[in-house]
Amino acid sequence: MSAPAPLAPGLWLVATPIGAARDVTLRALDVLAQAEVLAAEDTRSLRHLMQIHGLSPGGRPLLAYHDHNGARMRPRLLAALAEGKSLAYASEAGTPLVADPGYQLVRAALAAGHAVHAVPGASAVLAALAVAGLPTDRFAFLGFPPAASGARRAYLAEAAAIPATCIFYESPRRVARLLAEMVPVFGAGRAAVVCRELTKRHEEVLRGSLGELAERFAGREVKGEVVVLTDRPAAAAVAADDLEAALDMALEEDSLRAAVDRVAAELGLPRRQVYQTALARQRGRGDD
Repeated sequence: MSAPAPLAPGLWLVATPIGAARDVTLRALDVLAQAEVLAAEDTRSLRHLMQIHGLSPGGRPLLAYHDHNGARMRPRLLAALAEGKSLAYASEAGTPLVADPGYQLVRAALAAGHAVHAVPGASAVLAALAVAGLPTDRFAFLGFPPAASGARRAYLAEAAAIPATCIFYESPRRVARLLAEMVPVFGAGRAAVVCRELTKRHEEVLRGSLGELAERFAGREVKGEVVVLTDRPAAAAVAADDLEAALDMALEEDSLRAAVDRVAAELGLPRRQVYQTALARQRGRGDD
């Protein structure tokens, strides 16, 4: 196998495993081995991961960068980029910027004209979506719910109406509260999934209605990382005449595919249903 190409200057965002250390990618290891400067949300976690895979920072800087020291550390990291160095940044687990630090660093690097590279890999969002058994054609990642009651109510009301599978992170200490608060807003019958400790030894995936899951977690002591997913709301009944009128208008401006996508999104209907109606409309026009 040929040696990896030299690492180009710029900011390299390195996804790290969310549990099993062997989930790291070969490219991530290459970047961690070659980057001239290393930065991490948790330097101990990154050092441990590198040691597992036979890597060492050696004489390279290994700098902590997280929410609490970002304003102080960004100038130092940007200075390294300005010198034409390669800088690898890893969050504690998963993909940087996905409910993890890195956004302000990326913004600052881009504003200064530096290249930003993604080294994709593990993400609890996608791992949970893959095993949940809920629709994957459209999903929304909503991060951690607000802790304050008023903001939390508004957040849940908005989330309940999103016509997509919704994915939430939540503290294990608050997951029972979240499920209980979702029931009156989303409806007790809404399909949902709770994923805990994905890819770890005690991985657990529980599926059921929100009402059922709220009962199962009531009073339960929960440990580990938690992801909660909910199905999209049931499509509201749309009169056939309204669907046909919306399609006729869309088809005047767009291709069949674009018109179907647009109307399905606007009316919250399954794309297959809208597509079949559009084909029928086109056939009907051809017979006229």
